[in-house]
Amino acid sequence: MVTPYLPRLIRDRVLDSLTDTPVVCLLGPRQVGKTTLAQRVDPERTYLNLDDSTLLEAAQQDPIGFVENLPERVTLDEVQRAPELLLAIKSVVDRDRRPGRFLLTGSANLLLLPKAQDSLAGRMEVIYLHPLTEQEKRVSTSTLLATLMDGQMTTRVVTDSVPLSPTAEVLCQGGYPEPNRRLPHRARQWYRQYLNAIVQRDVRDIAAIQDEDGMLRLMEVLAYRTASLLNISNLSKELGMERSTVAKYLGILERLFLVHQLPAWHRNQAKRLIKSPKLHLVDTGLAAALGRLGPNQWLAEAERFGALLESHVVEQLVAQASWLDPELRFSHYRDKDQVEVDLVIERGQELWGVEVKRAASIQAKDAAGLARLADQAGKSFRGGMLIYTGRHCLKLQVPGCFAVPIGMLWGEEPGQAISSEAALQALTDQAQDLGM
Repeated sequence: MVTPYLPRLIRDRVLDSLTDTPVVCLLGPRQVGKTTLAQRVDPERTYLNLDDSTLLEAAQQDPIGFVENLPERVTLDEVQRAPELLLAIKSVVDRDRRPGRFLLTGSANLLLLPKAQDSLAGRMEVIYLHPLTEQEKRVSTSTLLATLMDGQMTTRVVTDSVPLSPTAEVLCQGGYPEPNRRLPHRARQWYRQYLNAIVQRDVRDIAAIQDEDGMLRLMEVLAYRTASLLNISNLSKELGMERSTVAKYLGILERLFLVHQLPAWHRNQAKRLIKSPKLHLVDTGLAAALGRLGPNQWLAEAERFGALLESHVVEQLVAQASWLDPELRFSHYRDKDQVEVDLVIERGQELWGVEVKRAASIQAKDAAGLARLADQAGKSFRGGMLIYTGRHCLKLQVPGCFAVPIGMLWGEEPGQAISSEAALQALTDQAQDLGM
């Protein structure tokens, strides 16, 4: 049985970059589809994989000679294994700046290598490929981030016969293509083997560490703490590691695109803000597997699933931005009164807020964070969303803000609208009671 290919929505951006940039670098975690995308973008391009030990040895021993003898248009896969090639590529590109010559892919963030930033500045465009989004899985053209930023959100009320979206299943499934083809128990096994393989192989390409087990334990602890404020001192005490070691391992996990630090939002005039970043695992399927969470625990492990849902929403919107507007900036808001907004989105002086709730119903107090952010941002505030697991898209009391069902994040359209005027009126009355 041939598994159908799911089109990646960042494809057009890759094609555009190849028309005017000599070096295009596609970065992202292992096994998210970088190779498949690179080959489909330009099937005629020569493809070389540096996981091949013979090619890797040739590239490392004589990087200039290796690059000089490459075909006119080439894809170099897993280029982080031979960072020596970057200076050689710079030399070739400086003599011939024809666009689209090199398409690189990497499973570690090359931009964190000082020589890479210097050698290919102005010559390379970096594009991040995230795990499959739910929108891509559904082959949908409806992108919630665009709807929010274009001001196109509208109230939509649907019949209660419309089933709730399968949130727990989606969170535990995650976005890596391979486990999405497997039964749940086999997918969990894949995730554990995946992490072991990365620590045993890819970590060695970018750092020398002595304690692989310590890094695996850190990753498991982070799976339990996804969507929480990062406190390296607490992690150090819990794991019995030096603080400097935990910080080093966190940096490695970030470079391998397994975790993501979301900085705290701040404005000079904003007072009493918490400045610690939040830490998110990039894929909730991996987080659920490491945290031993299954869909059947949705009710019993409400708090942990709430954190998983927050990470999911953050990473889905960050991924959507990669094909809509890669210049968007993301952060989180939290003040010393414990009022928070899970995601702050900025474009120039414009600002939007996103809050996430695990519940299938909402109350007026759930919009308190968005109201506080709107007050702090002033004229910059353009609106926001309270994403929850219910059915209806309802206007909130905070200007420009809506309660949005999680399915809309995935490209789903709300179900069939209620035709009964009485039912619609009942829901409208309920919304008014909530101050929406």
